Amino acid sequence: MSVLEAKNISKKFPGVLALDSVDISFEPGEIHAVIGENGAGKSTLIKCLTGVYTPEEGEILVEGRNAIKNKDLFKKVAYVPQEIDLFKHMTVAENLFMPFEKFDIKGTINQRELGKKALPILEKFNIPVSPSDLVKDISVSSQQLLQIARAVSNVDYEVLMLDEPTTSLTVKDTKILFDIVKRIASENKAVVFISHKLEEIFELCDVITVFRNGKRISYAKISDVDDGWIVKQMTGREKVLDQKFYSEKVSNENIMEVKKLSGERFHDVSFNLRRGEILGFTGLVGAGRSELMQAILGILPIYSGEITFEGEPWKNGDSNWSVSKGYIYLPEERKKDGILPLLSIRENISITALESLKSGIGLSRTKEQNLADDIINLYDIKTPDADKQIQFLSGGNQQKVIIGRSMNAKPKVLVFDEPTKGIDVGTKVEIYKLMKRLAEEEQIGIIMISSEMEEIMKCSNRIIALYDGHNAGEYDANTDDRTLLGAIIGLNKGKQVTSDEK
Repeated sequence: MSVLEAKNISKKFPGVLALDSVDISFEPGEIHAVIGENGAGKSTLIKCLTGVYTPEEGEILVEGRNAIKNKDLFKKVAYVPQEIDLFKHMTVAENLFMPFEKFDIKGTINQRELGKKALPILEKFNIPVSPSDLVKDISVSSQQLLQIARAVSNVDYEVLMLDEPTTSLTVKDTKILFDIVKRIASENKAVVFISHKLEEIFELCDVITVFRNGKRISYAKISDVDDGWIVKQMTGREKVLDQKFYSEKVSNENIMEVKKLSGERFHDVSFNLRRGEILGFTGLVGAGRSELMQAILGILPIYSGEITFEGEPWKNGDSNWSVSKGYIYLPEERKKDGILPLLSIRENISITALESLKSGIGLSRTKEQNLADDIINLYDIKTPDADKQIQFLSGGNQQKVIIGRSMNAKPKVLVFDEPTKGIDVGTKVEIYKLMKRLAEEEQIGIIMISSEMEEIMKCSNRIIALYDGHNAGEYDANTDDRTLLGAIIGLNKGKQVTSDEK
């Protein structure tokens, strides 16, 4: 018998049918992948299956009983969100066991007992921290594993739902997570695994369900399908993974030159960026890629080295000056650092153009609306209207808003930090095409930071690998993945000069 089942459920929002008569079930001992493009209905499904949303039609059964009529049944479903959702100024043990009824002695928390109970859980999930460590002081990978441990340690669960669980994990921690997930499945629990990374799905999962436009499109055993089949089911199109998206109109003129730059987590890094070029930066988590670009922006310190921009000396430590010169950085954590979630799409777009939208003593609502409509149309942002709160857009559409807003600032250099993080295959291609168009038609220099080998190789004219904060090699996009991987993990010494620039 299925431990969790949705029967003919539909969920509507103003102007949107998010779920359309969906049937899906999850079996004990099975790892079930759920995949689909952003906006396909996965997030709405999760919220229905965990009791956050109530569908207008259909039933949700937990162990054969109607959970819509008995909300306590949803406690059998443990859910781990994609975003880190911990109390960062509290200890690891406190985060594991909130609320503290079992450890409460006369209104105080018995920290010794809390720590004692936490140790075997940390050991079970291979989390290399102390129970007394503050969460803010442990790595992002450890925080993600801690979220999973918390989700299953305090509840009598039968289903574990993991939403993009490896987004913040290193290769090593991803392997640890997969071992844990397999062990949980072996204990006859159902596991729902939501990911955009096809290689993870093939490695870990038993079966797969594909969603498109709010409908369940197909279901199959993983052993019976390949990545081309999945992409076609998701998008309705044939395989797109083999396309290339590097710029074909690269100038010989440098926009920016960086010489022997050192700062937090990077040392003696040199590179140049040409007009119309897509320059890829890759490396392991912690290699110093983001810190390098944030230091150039001016929000992190530069210890030594020099930067020239359009032939002129760069001013360090002043992000406003950097932006005014045309250096725009699009952050990796777009929900935390890239958007104002409670404001509308229109307000998120206009926030960087307030000066041009002035009218009298305030803003011209007409100008603001026209700007928002222009960007929504130009970047094909899927939304009923510009007044919708941006937090309700899919990740890919949020990214398009950020790009459109940035382009309104007339950039000369755009830095995309993990531009397709948490974005589905089809929308990834849209972002790739957009970067290519901006480089070729606007002659913008684009820097793309990515941890995905396939992405960095299909989009970059040149690739710079960082290892432990140092430049581990410079390659053209024809370089084979084994050579590039060797540089990323520190096996290749010295610099390989590009030979076939595109």
